[in-house]
Amino acid sequence: MGLPKRLTEMQKRFAEYLVYNEGRTTGADAAIAAGYSEKRARVEASELQNPRLSPLVVQYIGTLREEKLKKYEVTYDKHVAELGKIREAALNKGAFSAATNAEKNRGMAAGLYIDRKIIKTGKLEEMSEEQLEAKMKKILEDYAPILNAKQIDGEALEVTESSEPSSHKKEESSSDPQKQESHRLPDHKTQTT
Repeated sequence: MGLPKRLTEMQKRFAEYLVYNEGRTTGADAAIAAGYSEKRARVEASELQNPRLSPLVVQYIGTLREEKLKKYEVTYDKHVAELGKIREAALNKGAFSAATNAEKNRGMAAGLYIDRKIIKTGKLEEMSEEQLEAKMKKILEDYAPILNAKQIDGEALEVTESSEPSSHKKEESSSDPQKQESHRLPDHKTQTT
């Protein structure tokens, strides 16, 4: 039988529909739109995209994709010119925010702005013992006001070790049973029978 020497109209329509609707259609949908039977649409789409069975169709699809890429190709010059057009249109309409954004994007494309991000990562396992101790001291210093605060009647008060002499400290009641137990004096009146 041999391979055909040129594309049929249905094969051209299939390739064009597939390429121009890329990402929004399937091969079967392209086959149906080109005029192939709905019952065989998936099979036809598969055969038409197989280079061994339909090399001319596959070549035509490749050519159409290249043309599409060239048409919508983004180059530095095109990009900056398009942003300039957008800026001018925005200025003419009084949309200063859009114009400012377009101009900023032109500057970024030209390399006038540098977006700089520094990401530091580190693991505790990779730190030396001295580094760990220094880190823990720093954390304790940074969070000392929170760690030393006690809440009394809805108010937070900062408590420091040297705020009251030890003989004048009042014993505070606690809802924690362990704290209550540690402050309780032994009961000498208990009898054993």
